[in-house]
Amino acid sequence: MIELHPEFLTKDGQKQFAVLPYEEFLQIQELLENLEDLRDLREAKEEEKDSVSVSLADVKEMLLSYFMSD
Repeated sequence: MIELHPEFLTKDGQKQFAVLPYEEFLQIQELLENLEDLRDLREAKEEEKDSVSVSLADVKEMLLSYFMSD
């Protein structure tokens, strides 16, 4: 877990903004990018779950057959 050290800017006694040290901002940015990548991966896997797949061994065999037949 990222430990944050925000400074709050207020207006009329109400918190309006949170200011973070730059390094903490970068950590949050990287975490959000990783979470977005994970979400995209999960969506892609869900979309492709019923697709026909071919093993690497089968692809190698098909390629060898194709090139050896010439």
